[in-house]
Amino acid sequence: MAEQLFTNEIILSWLHYFAQNTPVDLEQVKMLDITRKNKNLIPTVESHRAVLVFTEAGNPDIFYRMWNAGLGECVVWYNEGSEPVGEVKQDKVRDMINRGINASAGMLIINDNICNTYKIGMDNQNFQRGSIHYVGSEIRSVILNKMQVGTQDDICVISGESIAIEAALIANEGSVTAVEYNQDDRATIEDNIDYFGLQNIHVVDHVDAETMASQPVPSLVFLVASASTEQEIAFFTEQNPNINVVVYTLDFSVAAGIPKLFEKYGIGDIETIQIAVSKLNAKNSFEQEPAPWIISGKAGA
Repeated sequence: MAEQLFTNEIILSWLHYFAQNTPVDLEQVKMLDITRKNKNLIPTVESHRAVLVFTEAGNPDIFYRMWNAGLGECVVWYNEGSEPVGEVKQDKVRDMINRGINASAGMLIINDNICNTYKIGMDNQNFQRGSIHYVGSEIRSVILNKMQVGTQDDICVISGESIAIEAALIANEGSVTAVEYNQDDRATIEDNIDYFGLQNIHVVDHVDAETMASQPVPSLVFLVASASTEQEIAFFTEQNPNINVVVYTLDFSVAAGIPKLFEKYGIGDIETIQIAVSKLNAKNSFEQEPAPWIISGKAGA
């Protein structure tokens, strides 16, 4: 087990330092140790007014990434050393984009333009363009509702790129394993991971025991139905006999067969719904989007 860089004593010393040297009400501070695995800096800063960040040396583009994500007006309180002593300085992120982190230390980031309510079903314009045709935001909202993602959940998402991104934002203390069989789709989701500053997604190219050995065992798997769906369900129900499963398909014959497949692998509490979304266009006529079936269930139920 790796040694923890920031112990309780060190964290308390940095809290005391900023309490003495800044006007910030530390009762409202969110603490984030990004030296630990799966910790997302940018979404955390976006949704909290004050974040006490603990980071190690050798992070050359941390402020550039924040600026690129629209956080340039945030104020950073910091010092020049690795110990909570001496003069405290403050600068805006936009003035720090050419500097990195030279020492393991704490810094206090203030964001007066917080958006502290996460809205499920982000507009597709928020995602990076590429090879992927994203599902409509309204349909994604229903899918995420059926997934019931928790903040600490470990999730696997197969061929559901925007679902993986939103799930990672919700499960900010958990993890997402994104399975993308297509090389171009893997490149696009990597672009989105970089754009959103996510550290809790790992992208793999297929499902098998070797590939998944290094990933957390998921409590939930979301699958876009394909020729390998049965193989994937068989693998995950063996890995976690109590796993939750959500399947998406546009094919009625596939949707009709999923409940029988679920029963074969001990998945109960089966629910099947169809989502239909129509939008009014510029000619005052409604255009209907593809209407998928969403089938969900729980293994061992």
